[in-house]
Parts: sequence; structure tokens; C-alpha cells
Amino acid sequence: MTEPVSPLSPAGDRHFDGLADKFAASLYGGARGELRLALLDRLLPEMLDLDGQPLLDVGGGLGQLAGWFVGRGHPVTLAEPSAEMLARAREHLAGNNVIFHQTPLQALPGKAPGPWSLIACHAVLEWLADPRGALATLASLLAPGGQLSLMVFNRDALRLSNVVKGNLEKALEDRLEGKGLRKRLTPISPLTHGQIEAWSAENDLVIREVAGIRVFSDYLRHPPESEADRERLLALEHRYCRADPHWRLGRYLLYTLERPIHPAQEATP
Repeated sequence: MTEPVSPLSPAGDRHFDGLADKFAASLYGGARGELRLALLDRLLPEMLDLDGQPLLDVGGGLGQLAGWFVGRGHPVTLAEPSAEMLARAREHLAGNNVIFHQTPLQALPGKAPGPWSLIACHAVLEWLADPRGALATLASLLAPGGQLSLMVFNRDALRLSNVVKGNLEKALEDRLEGKGLRKRLTPISPLTHGQIEAWSAENDLVIREVAGIRVFSDYLRHPPESEADRERLLALEHRYCRADPHWRLGRYLLYTLERPIHPAQEATP
């Protein structure tokens, strides 16, 4: 009997070959995906110092985030391990100032070492077997004074979502991780704010900004049906996404991490 092919990489990471259509429909095609992109459109200029600097987009997927930065004058290098996802990104970004690498995050020190003044890594760490090591790799690519826009899937919000759905035993036993099997899109390594705090400190990164992405919408009994209600929901999300305690409930947590410039580095010619 033929053994099924594992969707996990040799390193235990979840890549998305064969899932581009489902990925696009589930994460970007619906109202929640639209809300996520609308919030990022507002938050990225508020949370980052942007002046057209080159961007390394890590795990760039279908190219939506890269397109946002290209549209604002940033030359982009997009790294993505999935051949299928990278092909979609090439189509989406054809004719733009983008360099493409088919490579996993772990290989970036050899493929795109930088140092980079701006890196984006959105919704990637939660699909890796070793997210702590991945953040260390990202930190090693960052220039002094450089910014890392990091977005991760929030483990605490996943617990709350399971409770709301009635999965009480699963929540009590803390069985929240996905297995990375078949076509399910529950992340294998959902993360907490405490982990990001600890791992940032380990790598000499400072958390400059934090926001919750979708702090209300994922818990609604009924999604908004009219355009007016969708606009109201977006306004509520934007108003409270950086206010304590609401940001802690976001389905995703969005960070601006910065590598400080130390006095010895300032003195270096």
C-alpha cells in the first residue's frame, strides 16, 4: 500500500503546494480576508517608518503584501517555498519591481542576507515547526535600526474561538495546534504574545508597536450583510485594535520589531 505524501517539509514545516486555490479562498477571498487586508492598509503606514526602502517579504505567498509595498514605491524581494504559490505571486506582480526566490525562511541567510532595513513576515511563523528559530533567523537579516513587520496567528484567540464554538474539551486540554494534514488550515504552531516578547528579547529586538487583527469580527454570530455595517465593523476594528485589552483578542497579532542601534554601531564608519 502506497504511503500518503506528507504535506510537511523535511523540517516539519507546512508549505502550500496544491493548496493555492483553497488558501486564496479561505484567507483572502471572504469577508474576513478583506477585513484583514483593509486593516493592514491602515495600520502599516501607522506602525512602520516607510520611505521607499527595499523590502524582504518572507513567505510572500500569493503576493498581496508585496503588491501593497510595490504600490508605495518599495523595491521588493519576495521569498516563498511553495512553487505553486510563487507562480501565483509572479502572475499577480508581473511588470513590477520584484525579485523572486523559491526558498524557505531558514535558507534566507544564504539567498538574501541583507542586512535589510525592512522585512515583512506575515502569517508564516505559525506554519513552522521551529518558530523560535525562525525569528532568530529573521533577526540576523535585519540591519541596525531596521524594522521587522511580523504578523502571527494568536494562540489565545484560537482558544477563545474553540470555546465559542463549543469545543470545550479541546480548549481544556489545550489541543489547539493543527496537524498540517490534508487541506485543513489550522496552523501547526499558533503563538502567544508572551512568546513573541521572550523571543524578541533573546534576539535584541524591541517591540515598538503591536495591534490585533480582527479583534471582533471572528466572534460575531452573524457577519455584516450591508456595506454600511461592514464599514462600521472596520471602524470598530481600527479604533480598538491597538487598545488594551482588545488587541489581545485579535485572530492575528501584528508587530513592529526593531533592531536598536547601539553606540558602537553609530561610531562605525
